[in-house]
Amino acid sequence: MLQLSARSITTLILTIFTYYLVKWTYNAFFHKLSKIPGPLSWRASRLPFIKSFLQGTIIHDIERLHERYGPILQIAPDELTFAHPDAWNDILQARPSHQQFPKDPQWWQHAGPPSLISTLDPQNHARMRKTLAPGFTERALREQEPILLQYVNLLIEGLRGKIIANKKEGAGGTVINDSEFHPWIAMLFNSVKGASFVSAAKCIPPRLKKMQNNHFKFIANKVGRRMNWEAERSDIIGHALKETKEGKGMSRDEIDSTFAIMATAGSETTATVLGGTINYLANNPDKCKLLAQEIRSSFKSKIKITMVKVRDLKYLNAVINEALRLCPPVPWILPRLVPSAGDIVCGTWLPGGTRVSIQAYSLHRNPSCFHAASSFIPERWLAENSENMDSPFFNDRRDAVQTFSVGPQACMGKGLAWAEMQLILAKFFWNFDMSAVEGEKLRWEDLRTFLLVEKRPIRVVLKVRAS
Repeated sequence: MLQLSARSITTLILTIFTYYLVKWTYNAFFHKLSKIPGPLSWRASRLPFIKSFLQGTIIHDIERLHERYGPILQIAPDELTFAHPDAWNDILQARPSHQQFPKDPQWWQHAGPPSLISTLDPQNHARMRKTLAPGFTERALREQEPILLQYVNLLIEGLRGKIIANKKEGAGGTVINDSEFHPWIAMLFNSVKGASFVSAAKCIPPRLKKMQNNHFKFIANKVGRRMNWEAERSDIIGHALKETKEGKGMSRDEIDSTFAIMATAGSETTATVLGGTINYLANNPDKCKLLAQEIRSSFKSKIKITMVKVRDLKYLNAVINEALRLCPPVPWILPRLVPSAGDIVCGTWLPGGTRVSIQAYSLHRNPSCFHAASSFIPERWLAENSENMDSPFFNDRRDAVQTFSVGPQACMGKGLAWAEMQLILAKFFWNFDMSAVEGEKLRWEDLRTFLLVEKRPIRVVLKVRAS
């Protein structure tokens, strides 16, 4: 058995220390990106980034760094992040005479079959997107309205039942919170959290790995049961499964993998925005009152609330837009790679292979882009303010908010997500009066992030509205 002397061990330690000292010094002062602003420790090594990410503080840490160093920030020896509106088009949009920026495999690729979201091949992505697209058209959305309304009504009746039960006990308003997750929802979030651990540090706790696998199996079983149905149903998976049965479009493995990810992309993200909306409205009772007045004056009966009619509610849409700004469901747009020939992003030339990402959270709260940037003010989205040169919101960079992304790989579910949010909020405020719980204000800025936002209880007082 090989034994090392004390001198040999000392030499080994000094060699390792010297190696990393030289490497970190090179990264900080001589690397091809070393002239880009950023803290010395982050430019020298990826360790500060990994620590911040695994602690769940990455969004807020980077926001503070952007405030200090500006909209272009170096967060690792080979990685930059941007809090500038031009970054959306420069990084994600297809541009004439420019190569597309491919996804960074470290963050986008996962074990198992490729999915619509994880595939790195643009042709594979286009094939899968074409297969799924019929489920997201306006016509498909209208056909899915009964399904949406069924589940929205279940939510409303569940809340009403809690209020009635509480009233029988002699209480006034009922304190409601969203802290009790269905086991699958908890499993879903932990699956994402596990993926973030792998991407950031190439490690994952065994418990999270098991939850990640359980989530995939849960979805695969659901897909298998659906494929055995004899009757067809118009929803986002119907057309894709029909093509799969016919040996076209996507393989069964691709379907399973895609819907395992879309179950997160299409539910956890919408829930984040709705949670943020409720939280901000509870803490801004004047805005809450305006929204309730608009909804109740627009519909004489709850059965009149439909997907088409809620689209015309100006203040409701302003509220949702402001929630998307302050509570982006994906606060950090995952890295892409600068093409091998190099390219310009936000006026800065970058060498090929550089990792580049977009800080939606920091961008949305940038005072140079929005008046009173950290305040919840839905009025900034109303035409009388956005088109009025005398309004303090006239110069707001509304194009900086691209929650559903841009370019060839923009989110297909934008219409569905908007319909869900509009219907839920319209039904909610038509039926209930809401107020904050005294002394229990939640600051959205305190929530941790692991690719998605980690939820904490949002407690509000609900009453069935007076007739």
